[in-house]
Amino acid sequence: MKHQLSKKRKKFNKKSLTSNLRKYYSSVSYSQFKITLPIIKEHLRGKLIDVGCGDLYYKQFIVNTIELYDSIDYMPKAEGVTYKGDIQNMHMIADAQYDSAICLEVLEHVPNPKKALYEIARILKKGGLLVVSVPHLSRLHEMPHDYYRYTKFGLNHLFNKAGFDIVIIKERGGVFSFLAHQISSVLVTSTINIPIIAQIVYLLNAIFIAIPAYYTDLLFRTQKRLPAGYTVLARKR
Repeated sequence: MKHQLSKKRKKFNKKSLTSNLRKYYSSVSYSQFKITLPIIKEHLRGKLIDVGCGDLYYKQFIVNTIELYDSIDYMPKAEGVTYKGDIQNMHMIADAQYDSAICLEVLEHVPNPKKALYEIARILKKGGLLVVSVPHLSRLHEMPHDYYRYTKFGLNHLFNKAGFDIVIIKERGGVFSFLAHQISSVLVTSTINIPIIAQIVYLLNAIFIAIPAYYTDLLFRTQKRLPAGYTVLARKR
């Protein structure tokens, strides 16, 4: 069942690759757009690298505000990825090459996140900025490469050790978003192959599940103690 959901989720992502509608997939993805994307757009400039870039989805939203967009992934899921390699050892990239970096929903899949952050610090210029998002509440995914969940205290420790000062750390979503995400995943992926029905289900999911769950967490402030995830903006010392 989990394997089938994962396959269908990847199919959904491929279909919606250039669509702004992907943010309505679930309350967790909606929180990413409400919190993480504005931080990226406001703070990141110059030469940027997308670390663990996946299908390059975020490129379309930031390419017009930066000077250069590069990317790296161990197993690229799209054409045009700049580097193929392990983010724990980006030997093909020289020191201090980039002004900015993003690493979104990646560090939970890395056996040694401390080493990955050291590598990102190495390829950033002094004062360079990094935006990271990670889960706190999440079901198992991308198995078997699913290693960690994070707290803000653990993130502070990791970033400090890697030579970063945290500028912003924000909770994303909460327990309502986490629970609603499970429902949305089943609803959206199970109907993806059914014409017309898929669009109707997606719309209803957005209106009655994804968006309400996100704002319910804000109303009850559940994200403060039970966040679905965190977004961090950090500066290299």
